[in-house]
Amino acid sequence: MHALELSNVDSGYNRTAILRNINFIAKEASIYVVLGPNGAGKTTLFRTIAGILQPFTGKITLDGESVSSSKEVRKRINYLSHFNAIPEEMTVLRALEFYANIEGGDVGKVVSLFNLQSLANAKFSDLSQGQKKRVSIAKIFLRERDLYLLDEPTASLDPSAAKEVRDIVLTLSRDKLVLYSSHNLYEASDIGTNLILIKSGTVSYFGKIQSIKSKKYRVGFKADKDISRIIDAKLGEGGYYVLSVSTPEEAGLALKKLVESGVLVTEMRELGNPLQELFEKPAM
Repeated sequence: MHALELSNVDSGYNRTAILRNINFIAKEASIYVVLGPNGAGKTTLFRTIAGILQPFTGKITLDGESVSSSKEVRKRINYLSHFNAIPEEMTVLRALEFYANIEGGDVGKVVSLFNLQSLANAKFSDLSQGQKKRVSIAKIFLRERDLYLLDEPTASLDPSAAKEVRDIVLTLSRDKLVLYSSHNLYEASDIGTNLILIKSGTVSYFGKIQSIKSKKYRVGFKADKDISRIIDAKLGEGGYYVLSVSTPEEAGLALKKLVESGVLVTEMRELGNPLQELFEKPAM
């Protein structure tokens, strides 16, 4: 497996540091969600890893080779920015063929993989935002790379289009090293295995998402009757009876009690997000 390592990296623009003392090693085939509020430095991080920005200090390596000093190493990385970077007047098929002629790759494969057959002869300018994003990601995956940097690929998309993009990325990244930036806590939980939390230009957390536990859980129940007399839950947001518990096991016991009391529970879900507390905790 490949390994991306950042050691003591400071980076930014016009001698102003946006990122300070960034250190981490990503060496597991999975999606590393780079999470942070707008302005935290996520895009600066991606641009620095991709070699677009030179770090002020520190070193970035891919499999031990410097990204900054090796063009060949940079060719092993592909970066999806906020901008689609596809000529508006080109058709989808022509655009993909154009980039494949420059960088190599299998146009037919990505057209099939991203279900672009019906859009092949449409001008890029005529596509919806979700369709444009699918084409842009297809371009990124034309050729096999060792590292993919996807900068907020679902930004500005409606929920349906965003889910479609996430499903595609999940399928493609099963054996890849992928950094996927977002400021959406729920998206991070849905798509990521590992978390890189950026706050105020520093890494506030690096580790497994599943290792992050809430101090208190808020669980919502929907049922065929008022359950507030059976468990200590109050009717609240979204029509859910909301129960606060300290552990998932307590939620399970509450569900068992409801079922034993003859209640038909039609839905049970966690209303909180364990990343919320981590996200709101001040940076060190």
